[in-house]
Amino acid sequence: MLEYVKKILKKVSFDLVLFEKELLKAIDNLVLREIKILKRWCYRSFGRSYRPILDRCFVIAT
Repeated sequence: MLEYVKKILKKVSFDLVLFEKELLKAIDNLVLREIKILKRWCYRSFGRSYRPILDRCFVIAT
């Protein structure tokens, strides 16, 4: 499931709103261990562009 989420986030990364929507869905469907892995990956992959979205979404998750 985690790899699938990563693929989706890469594909929707052109749109801020869609990216946030998909990230929130992913967080709702993953277990805590997977969320932590996803968080690290997201900050490495999208931290420059989407830091405010990542901060907002992952504060809710953890």
